[in-house]
Amino acid sequence: MDSIPYDKEMQNTSYLELSQSALNNNIQFIRKNITENRILSCVVKGNAYGHGIDKFVPMLLKAGVKHISVFSSFEAHQVKLATGKKNVTIMIMGDISEEDFEWVIKSKIEFFVFDIYRLKRAIELAKKLKMKALVHLEVETGMHRLGLEKEELPIALELLKENKKYIQFKGICTHYAGAESVANHIRVKDQIKRFNRALTFFKKNNFEPDLVHAACSAASLRFPKTRGDLVRIGILQYGFWPSEETFITYCNKRNDYSNPLSPVISWKSRVMSLKRVKVGEFIGYGNSYMANENKKLAVIPLGYTNGFARSLSNSGRVIINDFRTQVVGTVNMNAITVDVTALDNIAIGDEVILIGKSDSAEVTVSSFANFTDQLNYEVLARLPKDIERRVV
Repeated sequence: MDSIPYDKEMQNTSYLELSQSALNNNIQFIRKNITENRILSCVVKGNAYGHGIDKFVPMLLKAGVKHISVFSSFEAHQVKLATGKKNVTIMIMGDISEEDFEWVIKSKIEFFVFDIYRLKRAIELAKKLKMKALVHLEVETGMHRLGLEKEELPIALELLKENKKYIQFKGICTHYAGAESVANHIRVKDQIKRFNRALTFFKKNNFEPDLVHAACSAASLRFPKTRGDLVRIGILQYGFWPSEETFITYCNKRNDYSNPLSPVISWKSRVMSLKRVKVGEFIGYGNSYMANENKKLAVIPLGYTNGFARSLSNSGRVIINDFRTQVVGTVNMNAITVDVTALDNIAIGDEVILIGKSDSAEVTVSSFANFTDQLNYEVLARLPKDIERRVV
């Protein structure tokens, strides 16, 4: 009797497709807009906005990207594994665990310094390792999350000057609070002024960084003068706009309303079962949906445990055989039912598109966001890590 292959790779109930050609298109669009002489740093925090760091980073390398930003030392390690020995700059914008700090410096990974404690700790460890720590000073300009306060800048300056042997002043940076919305226009303008004052402080003291950077996706579009030497691009590279407002503003300036971006991600599953329900019967848990006619249903093997939000009950859409149809009944932990009464030719195993497009139908991440009251960012970042990612 043959042994059971316990090491066999099993198929999940859904999978994500990542399009290399879509990413190439988006990177080309971004480079054209920020101009080629600026460094493009692609942000892959949040598991590459749900796309999967291990799969997405090699795609970035193929697209010619050589600078990658992450939130934490944990993510920096994931990127390091994904890039191998390739010459790529990694920059940590947030958390570095105490256990990882020496590894970060040894690995020549750049990192933000947003308080005096971290700067002193970086100096201490750099001296111990007899190496230079590669730091970017983050300045508090009005976001009130992370950043050195105005009164801390002279302290930071003296520490940098006294420890030039152990600290390389790679950059000075900030982050703008809501550049994607005109409602924050005055606030962002004030932040820009404060950031410029911080730059002037270091210039007057003859101690300038290698790089100046402040612009994220939204700021790079709405406030071009904030682009500096480097831009940190997140959502745009994945094929999405920071907000509907930024897209409309971009289009109005050019009098062209075609979307130059292509979503990298598609989410697909399959029909697990087919079922017929008579008029007047309730579908699924409770009584939220009653069949108003004899119906044919398709059962799809995923639910809120897979990132298909429960708030999509009786409202979500999927595509089967080029037909956009509706979720009926409550989204379960592991299953949804959709109305396929209008489909004559449907079979168990047919492809189901949860996010993406067929020949003539589309379900966008934005439609998910609208139905679930989430941001594009949130929908993407919540996609479970155990869903298989396939590069196509």
